[in-house]
Amino acid sequence: MRVLGVSNEAEMVACFLGGELSSERFGGDIRSRLVACGQTEELITRPDLSDAGANAARRALLAATRGYGEDRELFENFPARVTWTRAVLSAAEVAQVRYMNYSYWVELSGGSRRPADAAGRVRAGVRAFDVPNERFVKAARALTRGERFSPLILVGEGHERLVCLEGHLRLTAYALAGFPADVECLVGTAPAMGRWAQ
Repeated sequence: MRVLGVSNEAEMVACFLGGELSSERFGGDIRSRLVACGQTEELITRPDLSDAGANAARRALLAATRGYGEDRELFENFPARVTWTRAVLSAAEVAQVRYMNYSYWVELSGGSRRPADAAGRVRAGVRAFDVPNERFVKAARALTRGERFSPLILVGEGHERLVCLEGHLRLTAYALAGFPADVECLVGTAPAMGRWAQ
């Protein structure tokens, strides 16, 4: 892992929402909540991390959509204090990242939570819970055409045994493409992260 610099919660929240804004599954809810609170997508697409009010608005949005800071939903058992770092992981290091312990990703990977195993199953036509795999194939093709993805958000107790917090589709695309390059990430560490990243 090559550390690029120090990050913080505000950058993680902005990055997380940016990743989910383009998601077919989560983007609609985020857009609806932005409208409801009188905000535009620029709150996410052009984040000013020096603006405390905007940071608070994004944090509240992530709390409303995913339970961040409220010990519920995706962020149940997530530590309150996390050290965030901007880093680049080698292709080999990215290949060792595990999916979160969530039924869909466990099923897609055949129980291992390894993206390389999921990629093999996707290539074999295996569907997790009968959900089509085309989105993974489409993302992998975009990657091989040179498209750049937003950073993955990874967490762990330290810089070993990292688990994906946000970016599972992108992580699967990297695996389908054979982990072709180094990957920019936000890495969050905390001694108590094992309760979440089991």
